[in-house]
Amino acid sequence: MWRRRITSLLSSSLQNAPTHIQPINITRPIFTSSQKSRSLKFSQHPIGSLGLQFHRAYSLLSLNDLQDNKGARKQKTRKGRGIGSGKGKTAGRGHKGQKARGTHKFGFEGGQTPLRRRVPKRGFKNPFSLTFQPVGLGKIAKLINAGKIDSSELITMKTLKDCGAIGKQIGDGARLMGRGAEHIQWPIHLEVSRVTARAKAAVEAAGGTVRRVHYNKLGLRALLKPEWFEKKGRLLPRPARPPPKLKDKVDSIGRLPAPTQPLPFATEDAEVMSAAPA
Repeated sequence: MWRRRITSLLSSSLQNAPTHIQPINITRPIFTSSQKSRSLKFSQHPIGSLGLQFHRAYSLLSLNDLQDNKGARKQKTRKGRGIGSGKGKTAGRGHKGQKARGTHKFGFEGGQTPLRRRVPKRGFKNPFSLTFQPVGLGKIAKLINAGKIDSSELITMKTLKDCGAIGKQIGDGARLMGRGAEHIQWPIHLEVSRVTARAKAAVEAAGGTVRRVHYNKLGLRALLKPEWFEKKGRLLPRPARPPPKLKDKVDSIGRLPAPTQPLPFATEDAEVMSAAPA
């Protein structure tokens, strides 16, 4: 440490104190012959002059001198490598006992109540809970007026995601909310995971329909990103049926790929649609 400090002080002092090199006149020797003798003379014409100013900096520290501070790196203790190592013979386990003879269960405290059982439990997380991303009717009406959604076609969760009505964190689906219901003045047809009573009443009052469809995790991915399955060379999964606990909360099974036409609710509507000319 002291060596490094002295080195830095010397280098900084040498850098701050520049040395001036005086011009040097170098003359060229000329040999002339006189009466049976030679004399050495120097011409007065200088060969060159070095009048530049240089800053010299010396450093006593080199790359091969770099090293860690003392105690920065510690070698791993090797147990059971002889008495001279300090951890020989019993290798730090002591004499006899459960911990000396073998392994024991993690968190075992000799038979007393372990810490994980002494600490009281708080809270509850339902593993069967579902999260839905809300989307209001006012936002859908605004996107329809902007031309990003075609109101003549079926509006699915893929349509809402592509136009930016819902984000990437869609969770288990989308929930249609009644915010901005007064802006819906024309019939629209939607397929979402959940819908509130106010939103459903507003859509049906304008002459449209709302259907609650069920998609599992894989089916929702196939609905939103069908190109992923095509890229992987896989077929789209079959639509999954809702579990018994969710049968009263959905109207039908989600269709794959993303549908473009609404599905009639009643059987009479289905017969009318099938009998209608194409």
